[in-house]
Amino acid sequence: MANLISLERVSLVFGTSHVLDDVSLGILTGDRIGVVGVNGGGKSTLLRVMAGLQEADSGRITKQGGADGIRIGMLAQEDALDPEWTIREAVLGDLPEHVWAGDPRIRDVLTGLLGGIEAQNVGGLDSRVGPKSGGERRRLALARLLVSDPELLLLDEPTNHLDVEGVAWLADHLATKRPRPGNATVAITHDRWFLDAYATNTWEVEGGKVSAFEGGYAAYVLAKAERDRLAGVVADRRSNLMRKELAWLRRGAPARTSKPKFRIDAANALIADEPAPRNSVELASFASRRLGKDVLDLEDATVSVGEPPHERRLLDHVTWRLAPGERIGIVGVNGAGKSTLLRALTGEIPLDAGRRKIGKTVAIAHLTQEVRELERFEQWRVIEAIEDVKQWTTLGDKEISASQLATRLGFPGGRQQSRVGDLSGGERRRLQLTRLLLTEPNVLILDEPTNDLDIETLTSLEDVLDGWAGTLVVVSHDRYLLERVADKQLALLGDGKVRELPGGVEEYLRLRTADIAAQVARAAAPSGPSGGATAASSSPDGIPAQSTTASPAEVREARKSMARIEKQLSRLQDREERLHGDMAEKATDPAALADLNAKLQAVVTEREELELEWLEAAEVVG
Repeated sequence: MANLISLERVSLVFGTSHVLDDVSLGILTGDRIGVVGVNGGGKSTLLRVMAGLQEADSGRITKQGGADGIRIGMLAQEDALDPEWTIREAVLGDLPEHVWAGDPRIRDVLTGLLGGIEAQNVGGLDSRVGPKSGGERRRLALARLLVSDPELLLLDEPTNHLDVEGVAWLADHLATKRPRPGNATVAITHDRWFLDAYATNTWEVEGGKVSAFEGGYAAYVLAKAERDRLAGVVADRRSNLMRKELAWLRRGAPARTSKPKFRIDAANALIADEPAPRNSVELASFASRRLGKDVLDLEDATVSVGEPPHERRLLDHVTWRLAPGERIGIVGVNGAGKSTLLRALTGEIPLDAGRRKIGKTVAIAHLTQEVRELERFEQWRVIEAIEDVKQWTTLGDKEISASQLATRLGFPGGRQQSRVGDLSGGERRRLQLTRLLLTEPNVLILDEPTNDLDIETLTSLEDVLDGWAGTLVVVSHDRYLLERVADKQLALLGDGKVRELPGGVEEYLRLRTADIAAQVARAAAPSGPSGGATAASSSPDGIPAQSTTASPAEVREARKSMARIEKQLSRLQDREERLHGDMAEKATDPAALADLNAKLQAVVTEREELELEWLEAAEVVG
């Protein structure tokens, strides 16, 4: 493997801060590197130095083949696309159509990143860049870079503005479609699922230094925790969080169909005394005492946007009941109505039909995607804006001060004295969350809470939510967060329905793949006399539907089957958790481990069969 680029004792100082301090590192052909670190820690600066966009104060940078050797392409956080360009010019440049149309790699990029943009805009590839949204322009800039395919690809937050499907596609493309002799990829990311799926190595940028770890996020967490243990470091708040994160990674969330691969013996030694992330029974019981049996219900709810004939139903006769202590994660295609669903729950928008019921003791806190509510605090200090809500609160069974909660969410003592107007986007998001939690809600509704947050802050937020008793509803494109804090996932597929996902995000991706395939098939199918496809129609899942509808008796039987299967799945989940606990206890007994692993595989197989059976029954119910 050849060395594409080397940094030798590179240093860079901004003011009095050493952003890079005597950094030496190299990138080999075939490397797929993920870069993590706190916001403002120097990650973007490191990439700009490697790309030649930022000059270092000292040190040497050597590229393969000299100054005119390898091609380096960088996706910055701001795009430089000409508004007058068409999509074709922006992404494909002057490539002849027979060239890009005959290249499977380029076609994969166009489908994976531009399918939605092409479909939603008149003119397709010939539409202009100017009117596109910020998220669409970001996808265009990423597509342009992937089509050009430089030897060294540098990506600064490539998952921003991508939904769950887009993140899964990008990880697969970078890991399987792009690799070839002579190239490498470096990506800054706070998306931990993407980091695990894509990276062969992880760099942590901290305090001007760059530490290298082998593997993705799971291996990075293990290596850091193990390094602290071997160094004899006393467990403080941060290392405790690392051990808790590692324990969750080892056990695996119910929705995860595969678990990260790392050294099991070392992991078991580190988490031997680590309790489960949260006691769901205890939290649900506490939530029931605070909330009562009624929380929030939507009954036969319908919400539409637009005017006829362009009216679109985002919610179509949806009935959904939230239980005390329930923890729900919501995924869905962009524009499917996820934020609308949350606003319908909170009562911020009226229903066109149906009704909303709310329990008498319910206190809702809603984190929106806007941070404008902090504008009136611009001249206040952070601690003043926090204590403006409350000086003390209860988290779990402990009373903590506003300052302690702020520290746990990324505002150490000195930073609490900063002015709100001087905070970065990520810090404003943290302040918004801190103020929200201090109101002591018993129903917490979060709309994309991970925007602008680094991995350390995300881990701290998840730790806080683990000890929070109440009903939680989270909309997020961060797959890792959804599986980490939510016990159940729901999907909005764009058909106005809310669909439960027994198989978690993996099931959602399967449904979306089937849906897209069905749309392509319908478009290619010949039309009958009525103008419709002569073949059987497809359901919103993309699964072919029969030409005849189920009878009322069949629907009732299917509903009974679904209820029975859900109970069985719940029991299997409990059994799987016990097996993981037993495996941690028997880590040094190979024979016992083999027996437990066989039992675990049997549980997994049974669960997958039940999930398929549930889906078949759900299709009958409709």
